[in-house]
Amino acid sequence: MADHDHDLVRAERDLYRRLLDLGDHDDLAAFLDEALALVVEATGALRGYLSLDPAQDGQSVFTLAQGFDEADLAQVRRELSQGILAEALRTGRTVSTASALDDPRFRAMASVQANRILAVLCAPIGGRAPLGALYLQGRAAPGPFPERERQLAEAFTTRVAPLVHRLRRATPDAAVDHTRELRARVHADGLLGVSAALAECLRQVSVCAQVDAPVLIAGESGTGKTELARCLHLSSRRAPGPFVEVNCAALPDTLLEAELFGAEKGAHSTATRRIPGRIAAAQGGTLFLDEVAELPLASQPKLLQFLQSRRYWRLGGESPVEADVRVIAATNVDLPEAVRAKRFREDLYYRLDVLTVRAPALRERPDDVALLADRFASAAGASAGRDLTLSRAARTALRHAEWPGNVRQLSAAVQRGAAFALSEGSAVIEARHLFPETPAAAAEKARATTWQEATRGFQRRLLDETLDACGGNVSEAARRLDVARSHLHELLRAHGINRPKS
Repeated sequence: MADHDHDLVRAERDLYRRLLDLGDHDDLAAFLDEALALVVEATGALRGYLSLDPAQDGQSVFTLAQGFDEADLAQVRRELSQGILAEALRTGRTVSTASALDDPRFRAMASVQANRILAVLCAPIGGRAPLGALYLQGRAAPGPFPERERQLAEAFTTRVAPLVHRLRRATPDAAVDHTRELRARVHADGLLGVSAALAECLRQVSVCAQVDAPVLIAGESGTGKTELARCLHLSSRRAPGPFVEVNCAALPDTLLEAELFGAEKGAHSTATRRIPGRIAAAQGGTLFLDEVAELPLASQPKLLQFLQSRRYWRLGGESPVEADVRVIAATNVDLPEAVRAKRFREDLYYRLDVLTVRAPALRERPDDVALLADRFASAAGASAGRDLTLSRAARTALRHAEWPGNVRQLSAAVQRGAAFALSEGSAVIEARHLFPETPAAAAEKARATTWQEATRGFQRRLLDETLDACGGNVSEAARRLDVARSHLHELLRAHGINRPKS
């Protein structure tokens, strides 16, 4: 046997013995903390991260070996590349790359770009049906983790799994529901989750429910702002009244005012009778103005006047109408920036932003992903007359995937996975159903033989994926890609991507 083989055998044996010594722990978190420090030392990694599927013990376990203290933990969780973790969990195989920044599998991921991630080694814990993953990042020397370090990492994940199972059996299953106390104070049946981020959001709702002042709900696309508005309505004294929604981006400018304020007969070409309007429909209840940043500048003074006086005029009307309506507005746009850019009136912004609720992004509430995914899978199965469940590996992969489109994108992914599973006659949604390689992507890889072709293909995929994540909202996509809206339209035309203008 060669010297390097003897060295590897000795290193693996030493690692296993030290793990067994740690296995005397009765506390899972303490064991993982020391075990992770051990494998980081053995492989020479600069950073280490270990994640376990929260479905197994009711709590997620995140432990950082070195370089960070407890105060930094939340920031670290956001910075790590969840996309690379998801790849290892989806495939059940170790992911190794010399530079995630240059790797076509990962270079488009926001976390990779933001943190300039180079060498990465990520190994699933528990084989093909992983219960978690080990993530090692950064080396003192350039290049990928050597084969010896890869084998040590895989030996660690293989041998740590039974020790984790033993400690889990000794640990009572007790999911921490941070929202329990708040759910007794607000009507949040439509908001699934137990995370601290959702609890903070519900706390804000409970404050806003005490008064009738306008509320501005801020948050990224797909975070459930409409459901939050409904929760606030049902938690307030106006719960017996109607909840009326208006999407300010979905109506043509010429019809928006008539939809909001109503119109007298003959006020415009389609007003063949008196149109009551959405404000009148919300009398005694709540008017929800979704995507309020898209409200045309010409219509903003009328909304401002209504908020100030609680009176409005129908189009063509000769006298004001009194209204008993609470207004909740929502946006995924930075309204202060829109005010500075003269796209939104400053006085209207201050009228709307009396109270604020912030809808957390899905990356801020990873403990809720599995709960949401289970609900979406159950609903997809019910619509097909079948019982559908998610495999452990699928739930873990979902938890660690990147969701720029938030809950809306997660729902779409589970529905897609359900379709693939049902087409195979399977009652279980696997990770491969959720994250299949599209035929177009496979064909594009086969076709792209030059640097220019590969670059163009990457640009097209990035444009498509960003627009999908933004629900087709070009303004939001331009903001995320950090390009001018006009330039984004030029890119879409250049790549032959036809999207409705927004």
